[in-house]
Amino acid sequence: MKSPSPLSALRAALRRPRETVRPIRLPAIGAATVAFALLMILSVAPPSPPSDAQELQAYIDTHAQTLEVDDDVESADAVMSDYSATPGVATLAASGTNYDWAKLVLSFAGLPVTEDNVTVFTRWMRQENGPDDWYNRNNPLNNGWGSGGGGGLGRYPNLVVAAENAAEAMRTLPGYQGFVAAFERSAPMEEIEAEIWASPWASGHYANGAHWHYTPVEVVKAPAGAWGV
Repeated sequence: MKSPSPLSALRAALRRPRETVRPIRLPAIGAATVAFALLMILSVAPPSPPSDAQELQAYIDTHAQTLEVDDDVESADAVMSDYSATPGVATLAASGTNYDWAKLVLSFAGLPVTEDNVTVFTRWMRQENGPDDWYNRNNPLNNGWGSGGGGGLGRYPNLVVAAENAAEAMRTLPGYQGFVAAFERSAPMEEIEAEIWASPWASGHYANGAHWHYTPVEVVKAPAGAWGV
């Protein structure tokens, strides 16, 4: 049998029916729904996490408390008590003036450290040693209690020890209770001074006030070594 020519084989191939692939067709409504869903997924971003402020506000909203008060409840005025602070030994010693020593004695004696009490005390110190040398022998009030010297002429190792002994003498000896009580109730200055004159602290009783001076007492700082701290 004679083989077909190439041209005849080509013509036979062209006459054979071709296989066709039929496309899948979706209903119009279904296709639109799928397209819309895909569009929404791609276009909507996930929500951002809440900020610290939003979380705090959410907590407050969840845990908020309320207080109901009857309409007939009367309001009360709040009254704050007075308070004061007393400087410590180190603070007063660091400042180191005659006013600081007066405050130290009052503190050791448990007496109010008020402006008037300190003023009287510095006047008293001036009568004993003078303002410029108030720390003489570390005994500003010429106190004989524990100083080792009769007539108030003894000395203390430092001004802190002197303050402790002055406070102890004031609180211990009955002859001093008049001015101690006056200091304690923050009496008028003239009343405290009159009690000091009447006491046996000074044998001459400050001439019952005739030797007392009322001009402002100069602020004078003692040598640092006098405080012993």
